[in-house]
Amino acid sequence: MVAVRVLQHGVLEVRFADGCAGCVEILPSHMTGVFAPLRDPAVFAQAGVVGGAVSWPEGVDLAPDAMYQAIVRNGRWVLE
Repeated sequence: MVAVRVLQHGVLEVRFADGCAGCVEILPSHMTGVFAPLRDPAVFAQAGVVGGAVSWPEGVDLAPDAMYQAIVRNGRWVLE
């Protein structure tokens, strides 16, 4: 993964090195446990790419492999 952009709270646009791109949607029902800090729009807005993964300063990150596979298949990855 080479780029991430926050489109709105809970929705990201991501781009991989091979040009594959798509959206990631993190539903409120998934924003629990380690993902609970992402309920705060100010925290969610701090998404960035660290080590090839979408990461937040709170120590939360998303698995780039699963994300890539879902985007190749569906154009998006929804975390419910």
